[in-house]
Amino acid sequence: MMDWTDRHCRMFHRQITRHTWLYTEMVTTGAIIHGDKARHLDFSKEEHPVALQLGGSEPEELAASARLGEQWGYDEINLNCGCPSERVQRGAFGACLMSEPALVAHGIKAMRDAVSIDVTVKHRIGIDEIDSYDFVRDFVGTVADAGCHTFIVHARNAILKGLTPKENREIPPLRYERVYQLKKDFPHLEIIINGGIRTLAEIDEHLQRVDGVMIGREAYHNPYLMAMFDARYYGDDATPRSRAEIIDAMMPYVRHQLASGGPRLHNITRHMLGLMAGLPGARGFRRQLSDATQLASADPDILRHAAQRLLPVAA
Repeated sequence: MMDWTDRHCRMFHRQITRHTWLYTEMVTTGAIIHGDKARHLDFSKEEHPVALQLGGSEPEELAASARLGEQWGYDEINLNCGCPSERVQRGAFGACLMSEPALVAHGIKAMRDAVSIDVTVKHRIGIDEIDSYDFVRDFVGTVADAGCHTFIVHARNAILKGLTPKENREIPPLRYERVYQLKKDFPHLEIIINGGIRTLAEIDEHLQRVDGVMIGREAYHNPYLMAMFDARYYGDDATPRSRAEIIDAMMPYVRHQLASGGPRLHNITRHMLGLMAGLPGARGFRRQLSDATQLASADPDILRHAAQRLLPVAA
């Protein structure tokens, strides 16, 4: 979810669901250690619970970055061992780390020694042509021995050469049964499933077999799906916010961000394009929120104007 789940996206999602864990886009250890720390680590207190996802392979750098993440107030540190992009591979991290479970284990131990918050791993079920359950089983076993108790498993292989990141989310077949088997083989671990999950019914089905479900692209393109999460999965009896109420709840944040001289309005509204997904007029909503002329005005009220004709339906 690089370039997707930035702080503006997460703040928007938090207006929809109060309890669902939110994850940052992957941030490299080099960017945190040598770059603008505030730019990469700042977030709003309303985002809690929120996890910092790291990309890196050097145990010392992972430990230093995890320590900074804890100091910044994150609730969890997550190591990405699932991203297949060639840019990430050149840095010797992401999905290619699955071929080096001992190195991942060293990184996990270094981070666990450095922080008191949870350290978790997100990974695939295999890489390239490796089509053996034993591969992912042994990876999980080795990393678990280093003290990792939570594994977020994207139920596809990562093809490191020849496929784009987008194709890697679509072409390798989903093998949910491999993730289910991990839970059977490691009942003491928290196993969370990810990949191609789009509906509440699908989430319910997976939760019969594993401990949790991570939603990625669907949460971005159809974010109002998450409005049902708090009551359904967290026992919160509060009435979900309507789409109109979500827009109203975002307005103070948008105004504050624009007044601080930070992002352009487009940097925030681009994450909200899917809010009306499935409703008549949703295309017009997206078009208006993408209109460069209107966005250039930096007037946050275009959010309300874009939704106005849909609000009786959305509310």
